[in-house]
This record gives sequence, structure tokens and C-alpha cells, in this order.
Amino acid sequence: MQIRILILVGFLFTSLALNGCDATKTSSNLSSPAATVIKTEAAPSASYETASEVGTPVVATEKGTNAQFANLPRLVGKATVVLTVKGKPITIEVDGNNAPITAGNFVELVQKGFYNNLTFHRVEPAFVVQGGDPKGNGTGGYVPKGESQERRIPLEIKIKGSPAPTYSKGFEQSQIVAQPPVLTHKRGVLSMARSQMPDSASSQFYITLTQKDFLDGQYAVFGKVLSGMEVVDSIKIGDKITSAKVTRGQGNLKLPKSTK
Repeated sequence: MQIRILILVGFLFTSLALNGCDATKTSSNLSSPAATVIKTEAAPSASYETASEVGTPVVATEKGTNAQFANLPRLVGKATVVLTVKGKPITIEVDGNNAPITAGNFVELVQKGFYNNLTFHRVEPAFVVQGGDPKGNGTGGYVPKGESQERRIPLEIKIKGSPAPTYSKGFEQSQIVAQPPVLTHKRGVLSMARSQMPDSASSQFYITLTQKDFLDGQYAVFGKVLSGMEVVDSIKIGDKITSAKVTRGQGNLKLPKSTK
């Protein structure tokens, strides 16, 4: 029984470590349920919704995403992004076919130069490297010019056989055994970090160092490393993304009129 409890606690700690917040700091927009687990080994506070507790998921149509997301950028098709870290390139394929909003958000931020000179603030050996926080401590996200609140994007999961993604709701492990996501957490994929609330991702992303099946259906995968994985493996806390550029597929990014 003690062994089973330790395994369960370890699983909760690892999964929640991917939220977009540091365990000791929070912002008004991204609170950290992981802090409770680390300090008390208890379940996260009830004030934070889990993905499975959120109401009816929003399902996109084959012709486009739901109207409530019309103010968010979308990627129609694929794009190639090159991150330069320690003077070496990491080439990434961004998949707008299966994660149009998540991919569009990332590509637009790359085009804005948002990721230039940001650091990787979290490195977990054999798990993930995480970056994309303008504060550099795990508590920040992208705030559009002239606004005071971070842009948030919905949790976006496309199930195999579905014509379009499901939004704002994660899938339990028992569900994805029968209906697996199109994009899974293989080694070298990019996925959005978030707090326990499903629609809380902003700009922070992580790259998996090993395959992590238990994250499937709970975090939005949107791309994969095509080359330069050896550079990813060498990343340490504090290493910078000296530049991020879209090298192919720029025309596939569709921006709403309200994008700033």
C-alpha cells in the first residue's frame, strides 16, 4: 500500500509540474496548484478546476473553429520555425492541421519576436525543458500591446477519426486508450504548459526529452523537433532562445483583425 501511495504522489507531482507557474510564485492569471502537492502531498486546491470537471467541451466544425475563438490567430496547414539556442539551430514543424489555435498562437508570437532572448526556466532530466516565460520564473505569459491581461488559449485536443479538435476539456487516460489523440507526447514534441485550469495556456511551452504517454489528452501538443534534438538535450536552466524565426509557412498564419 505504501508503495502504491508513493507512485501516485510521484505521478501527480510530475504531471502538475508542467503548469505555467513556479511553485513559490503566482500571478493574477496563472496560479500554481503544484505548490500544494509539493508542500503537503495533498490534492490541488478545490478552487482550481481540473480538466475533467469543466463543463461541456467545445467542438469545432470541419469548416473552422468555434466562433468564441474568432479573436485568436490560427495556423491553416503547417509552418517551420527555427529556434537558435547556444548558437545552434533547433528546427521545428508546427502543426496547424491538428492544433490550429495552439499552433497559430505560437507562430504569431514567433513572428512578433516575443521569444527572442527568453530563457528556459525549467529543465527536468528525462522529462521536459520549458521556456517561453517573459518573466523568466514560470509565472508569466504573453500580454498583447495596450492590454493588461494575458492572452489565453483553449486546451486543444484532436482525437483520431474526429474532423476537428475538441476544446476546453482534457481526456482521461481510460478515454484515450479507445480514442487516442492525433498528436501524442513522443520524444521531441512541443506542447503548451498551463495551470490546472484547461484554458490557461499563454506563451510557455515545453519540449519532451522522452516519450510521456500519461500527458496525452491533458496538454496541447502542437509541433515536433525535426532536427537539433541534440541541442534540446543539452539545454540547461537559464539558456536563452537567442532568436526564433518562421522559415516556412508564414502565409498559413491567419490573424483576426483584433490581434495586437
